[in-house]
Amino acid sequence: MRLWQTLENIEEDTGLKLLNFLLLAIPVSIFFHLTNSSPVLAFLAACLSIIPLSGYMGKATEEIAIYVGPSIGGLLNATFGNAAELIITLFALKSGLVEVVKASITGSIIGNLLLVLGLSMLLGGFKFKTQKFNRAAAGMHTSMLLLAVTGLIIPAIFLSKHTSPAAEPLSLGVAAVLILVYLLSLLFSLHTHKDVFRPSQEHSGTPQWTKLKALLILLTATILVVMESEFLVSGIEPVVNTLGISELFIGVIIIPIIGNAAEHTTSVMMALKNKMEISLEIAIGSSTQIALFVAPLLVFIGYFIGKPIDLLFTSYELVVIILGTVITAIISMDGRSNWLEGAQLLASYVIMALAFLFV
Repeated sequence: MRLWQTLENIEEDTGLKLLNFLLLAIPVSIFFHLTNSSPVLAFLAACLSIIPLSGYMGKATEEIAIYVGPSIGGLLNATFGNAAELIITLFALKSGLVEVVKASITGSIIGNLLLVLGLSMLLGGFKFKTQKFNRAAAGMHTSMLLLAVTGLIIPAIFLSKHTSPAAEPLSLGVAAVLILVYLLSLLFSLHTHKDVFRPSQEHSGTPQWTKLKALLILLTATILVVMESEFLVSGIEPVVNTLGISELFIGVIIIPIIGNAAEHTTSVMMALKNKMEISLEIAIGSSTQIALFVAPLLVFIGYFIGKPIDLLFTSYELVVIILGTVITAIISMDGRSNWLEGAQLLASYVIMALAFLFV
């Protein structure tokens, strides 16, 4: 019954130290990769190693944000918020695993909206009967997410009915519009209406690392994430063949959880400190970034590297994205949350995860 009290007393640095033992997975993954003795174990080791590395990337970005100020700091956090997962999907795209890339986009959106926000509301609600957050900020994020979902749905509907050469230019055009809207949203939240988004300005305070240390850790962690992402992607096919799980399940469930594990932990910690606004910012803001920036960026990258990817998602993926967005919008519209709403979000995620497991 004191779980949330224990978690509340764990500071961010302590949380990273508790995950440090997972860094041992790095040499293990290198060994299995070089010896080619067990691609499945190399895949699992790579998954475990990315968790603490993404945590250090996030921590280093926050430290740098303190030095550069709230506006640029907010931009840095917005840019590097999903860096680990973006790197993983880039390697998957390079390897031609287009369906895995699309599935990871879907999984990131519903994972942040249902799993992360649901767990935050559930554990935070156990300690605080009702938690409040900024309705204006929540409304802006959900409206942006609905726009992003529209940008994903329309091409899918069109391309499913018209298998024409227009698939690629349509995807590129929609991707350009979504990135433009994302940039406008950054201008809105970080400059013209920054007073409405107080969680985005949570970059003040005393830095715990020097600027040089933060930069070196960010660079080192990024290089290691790149290496481990290559190991992870190279092990997807052996895992599918050995364990019998689909590429769709790996993309929707495993990759998003691995890539955003540290960010997920921060969201829960903030909820336990009755800072639900920040939890909401992390969960919905991250989903918005995936839909408005990461997905369109992958479309352009795929075009330039000769691995084209369109915005044609499967009917399963479209349904869960729509439902996840609608459920979150309904729950967040009153500016209040409780543990039951968190349980409802988690239940929705588990149902969707089970469906993808057996697809």
